[in-house]
Amino acid sequence: MTTPAPNDDHDEAGLRVGPPAKSAAGLPGVVHGLASVLEQAGVRRGVKTLRLVNQQRGFDCPGCAWPEPGKPHLVEFCENGAKAVAEESTVRRVDAAFFAAHPIAELARHSDHWLGQQGRLTQPMLRDAGDAHYRPIGWDAAFGIVADALTGLDSPDDAVFYTSGRTSNEAAFLYQLFARTLGTNNLPDCSNMCHESSGAALSETIGVGKGSVSLTDITDHADLIVIVGQNPGTNHPRMLTSLEEAKRRGARIVAINPLPEAGLHTFKNPQKVRGVVGRGTLLSDLFLQVRLGGDLAFFQAVNRLLVDAGAVDHAFVDEYTTGYDDAAVAWQKLDWDDVAAATGLPKQGLEAFVAEVQRAESVIVCWAMGLTQHKKAVPTIREIVNFLLLRGNIGRPGAGACPVRGHSNVQGDRTMGIWEKPPATFLDALETEFGITAPRRPGHDTVDSIRAMRDGRVEVFMAMGGNFAAATPDSELTAAALQSVPLTVHVSTKLNRSHTLPGRRSLILPCLGRTERDVQAGGEQFVTVEDSMSAVHASRGTLKPASDQLRSEVAIVTGLARRVFGDSGPVPWVSFAADYATVRSRIARVIPGFDDYEARVAVPGGFVLPHPPRDSRSFPTASGKAQFSVNELEVLRVPPGRLILQTVRSHDQFNTTIYGLDDRYRGIRDGRRVVFVNPADLAELGIADGAMVDLVSEWTDGDRRAASFRVVSYPTAPGCAAAYFPETNVLVPLDHTAEVSNTPASKSVVIRLEPASA
Repeated sequence: MTTPAPNDDHDEAGLRVGPPAKSAAGLPGVVHGLASVLEQAGVRRGVKTLRLVNQQRGFDCPGCAWPEPGKPHLVEFCENGAKAVAEESTVRRVDAAFFAAHPIAELARHSDHWLGQQGRLTQPMLRDAGDAHYRPIGWDAAFGIVADALTGLDSPDDAVFYTSGRTSNEAAFLYQLFARTLGTNNLPDCSNMCHESSGAALSETIGVGKGSVSLTDITDHADLIVIVGQNPGTNHPRMLTSLEEAKRRGARIVAINPLPEAGLHTFKNPQKVRGVVGRGTLLSDLFLQVRLGGDLAFFQAVNRLLVDAGAVDHAFVDEYTTGYDDAAVAWQKLDWDDVAAATGLPKQGLEAFVAEVQRAESVIVCWAMGLTQHKKAVPTIREIVNFLLLRGNIGRPGAGACPVRGHSNVQGDRTMGIWEKPPATFLDALETEFGITAPRRPGHDTVDSIRAMRDGRVEVFMAMGGNFAAATPDSELTAAALQSVPLTVHVSTKLNRSHTLPGRRSLILPCLGRTERDVQAGGEQFVTVEDSMSAVHASRGTLKPASDQLRSEVAIVTGLARRVFGDSGPVPWVSFAADYATVRSRIARVIPGFDDYEARVAVPGGFVLPHPPRDSRSFPTASGKAQFSVNELEVLRVPPGRLILQTVRSHDQFNTTIYGLDDRYRGIRDGRRVVFVNPADLAELGIADGAMVDLVSEWTDGDRRAASFRVVSYPTAPGCAAAYFPETNVLVPLDHTAEVSNTPASKSVVIRLEPASA
């Protein structure tokens, strides 16, 4: 399988490489963020929008899920948040004339950056079987096509309903209710590709699949903050402000990562004078450059050293945990040569970290996809929980587990029931509340949905937001799978890669964005979201919609449900569409923690959902205690001449949305097809800095090739390489997934570099 470089956008023609940055944000961050807004939205519209981002009477940023402080700053957004708002509030339009001028085959040749820059979708579009273009269609006719396909299925499990993390709580709840009323649990979502490993490990060990810390735990209480497998400067920039607060009151910060990241070195806070004209704040006290896939060995070794040093809180362990003795025996069997091979770190580096831990009363561990997208991701996160349990760092101020979610409501979607394996208690509550018969068969997750499409077992694929084709692994296989489906349906705000890979019939249904006013029969509406730390708050758009043909996600789900089920069934779809408060009243009766939903979300800042391990050191596991685990170490060894590749984001993107062609923190300008390789590895491979190569991944079913990448000599961990997704998703085999969670293992792909073939 091969994916070529874009051949018509000339995205790589002016690619320039310079030295990586030593600091993040500062004045350049302000300039770049504002420039995007002013260019796309104009001065008046742009300023009106930015002043309401992440404000208590405004709207939740459509970017990351980092929580807002109790008293938001007047400028409570980051550079990439401004870019996200710019793309949503843009005055550019993708209308019927655009689609008439651009056949689908032409659109498919354009880069992801070009597609995203064309602007907002304005009306429903249909590509019928054999058509070269999308053409306009009315909403009633579009709903009719989907309803006919769904009601004509041999089994409800022949349909798949995907969801992105941008969907509101109200829309997500109704979407899963629609799917389950139809009779299927095929509800894959973007969690399957990011923090599914976190949820699996945390559910097993502490009984709750969410993080156990609050924002004030980080800013006000933690003595030591460990950031592992995460790049906050690009992926969660507002986190840097919180880290700066912690640092200035005396907290220590340790970064563990295969790549040195500017944001974890020095942060120049653009909200402070010292961040604009001063040196900024040095964040990391210790940087440990771990080899890709070495985090499991790292934490096992640290846990062994803590036990050997007698640094265990036995009072906590005895009262609140089980399984410690088995774990301690397993740690004693560690082979230090295996630890060194897995981590690439000398024992002195581990000992330096253990010294930091022993000095700290309260420790938080933060992580992101650098941990979750490996074969051994779930055992690694279990081992982090072991690390926290050893010294009682669960359930007290300034301590705990902090998986940092990527998309703004990805955690809320799961809370609302977007999950292919829902617990029986949730399905029981749905049946009691609505009088439906909820399906009990486990559904397809994202990877299994692709397999089902590939194998001809999906008749309808519907995506509520997101860019499925660009977010998923094994790009060519996924593209062919999507195109084989009889009907694909995409609810979207902007043009993206998935629209260029239509099923035999395909619909694009344009929806309101977070920034836009949502007026229904019951008046102006608001929605709610849940952030990374379980806080639920309201989001209200204020802009005039980009088109009078846009519908809200709630209106799209309820409109489709009425066509499929009619208005006389047990679910009141009409009232749900008219007034979202009626949706929230039902959520409150179905999902624990949402009592008095309407009143509590009206309070500035909203409310925090219960979390027993955090709140009372209560652990809803089978034993009623937190669970130590024994995790087998498997060292990732590669043949000579090979490297381990991780896929990463550029600073000029958020998930699959490409804002621009610069990654200035890593010194890349005007291009994306680069591969970062340690200079010692280049010397050993006989490849020059700046050479053009193909990246070839090796798997049991054959090679996969990503063509025409420029080599960049870079201080990666030895034996490791990095390149941007989605360009390198083609290299990730569909079956290369994490144990237990089935998350694509995009951070540990074995590759070789070959002279460029094109």
